[in-house]
Amino acid sequence: MRTPLARAAALVVAFSVAAVIVWTFTYPEPDPKNIKYVLWKHGLYGMDLDMASDTMIGDAKREMLVLGKTKVELRENFGYLSTLSEASAYLRGCYENSDWKGTDVLFIRKSPWMIVFSGDQATKLILIKGC
Repeated sequence: MRTPLARAAALVVAFSVAAVIVWTFTYPEPDPKNIKYVLWKHGLYGMDLDMASDTMIGDAKREMLVLGKTKVELRENFGYLSTLSEASAYLRGCYENSDWKGTDVLFIRKSPWMIVFSGDQATKLILIKGC
């Protein structure tokens, strides 16, 4: 016969597994509430970084991933940052015709996310679209 403590532990484990399964099917990728993305944001899961940068579009708290961080910290989180010369012609054109022309910027991977820096600190995160 099981002890009450063993039964309680089994119920907690069963409930946790059920919750993760329901969460996974309720919020599939690329939803920002997807369990992989949520765990990645907290440094607990190594998800595909291109998928992570795409998922940021729907994340209301995406700025917390970037603002105030250094270039080194951002490279650790996103794998690599593209310079203006490495960005697509479209992104370079948008930058050249923007209010941020002449500022220090990097792009998250090959995505349309542009990060504006003041010194080594990220001060603004901009999604470039429709310029």
